[in-house]
Amino acid sequence: MQQKDISGLSRSELKTLITKDYIDFCLKYTLNGQQLSFVLDNKSHVTLLDDGILAINLNQHSTHTNAEQSKSIVLSCAVHGNETAPIEICCLLIHKLLSEELETAHRVLFIFGNIPAMAISERFVDENLNRLFSRDISSESLEGRRAKVLMKQVDDFFEKAPSTKLHYDLHTAIRPSKNEKFAVYPYLHGRDYSKEQLAFLSACEVNTILLSQSPTGTFSYFSSYQHQAHAFTVELGKVKPFGQNDMGKFKAVFQKLVELLSEAEVSLPEYEKCPLTIYTVNQVINKHKSDFTLNFADDMVNFSEFKAGDILATESGTEYRAQFDNEAIVFPNANVAIGQRAILTVIPYEL
Repeated sequence: MQQKDISGLSRSELKTLITKDYIDFCLKYTLNGQQLSFVLDNKSHVTLLDDGILAINLNQHSTHTNAEQSKSIVLSCAVHGNETAPIEICCLLIHKLLSEELETAHRVLFIFGNIPAMAISERFVDENLNRLFSRDISSESLEGRRAKVLMKQVDDFFEKAPSTKLHYDLHTAIRPSKNEKFAVYPYLHGRDYSKEQLAFLSACEVNTILLSQSPTGTFSYFSSYQHQAHAFTVELGKVKPFGQNDMGKFKAVFQKLVELLSEAEVSLPEYEKCPLTIYTVNQVINKHKSDFTLNFADDMVNFSEFKAGDILATESGTEYRAQFDNEAIVFPNANVAIGQRAILTVIPYEL
């Protein structure tokens, strides 16, 4: 991927290119370590912090009071480069903000995580970026270096944050799902689950929630653990190429994100009236041998259920079995690197 340097662009040309198509801009241009800013007519400040990382700070003369300007919002996508629907959603939000069809009432940071993987329409180039968001991981792969950049940008953004910190890391899944849209709630280390946040997800038509029970290397866990942000990995459907997403399926989530960015508060349904299905993670099955094999069809959908004792996967010397009736599988993938998670299993949970 040969990118052009932005040095020859004026502020006006830069604004025009980003507003027209931020995806195209990210694929064609590189900042080469520069940071550039410009101000919109509505006095909102836009800053390109790094390749694929764009901050919009609200107009300091906004009609919203300082008390209302209480959120710092991270919207990330393209942590996996072939998960295109979230990228297109974020691109449209950026277009509306920069064309001033929409004005943010809060600080917002847009992150396109893995641009080289976007350019080749692949999940990643060297390794899975969404396993690398930890200060304890040392990797000099393309994704390893990028994870360090993204963690530093989130650190800087949230260190300047008002009281409410939000991070929605938007994805689409490799395989279809019985529950098309679902979210993973990172392990909270004893902190309370937020019913307000779950109501927000339900308003986005994300009505299936997985409660993680251990630390991970995901982007959402990083923000949750390091910054006590309300953070989620949000799965919005199945992976499809650019231009092949039915954007009508994302109408609810798009409208709620618009409201989140532009209003002091979001109108939410009562938690008790939300049609939520909640699971807790029961098993994290990692691949330890090269002959690791799933014991079900490759096209089996997420949230397919098994009976206690059913064999889920095998590898040399080991069988992995369901421990409960109605135990369901999520994110099964035998092709992960050795040592990485190959299957999550989940069981129903009452919050």
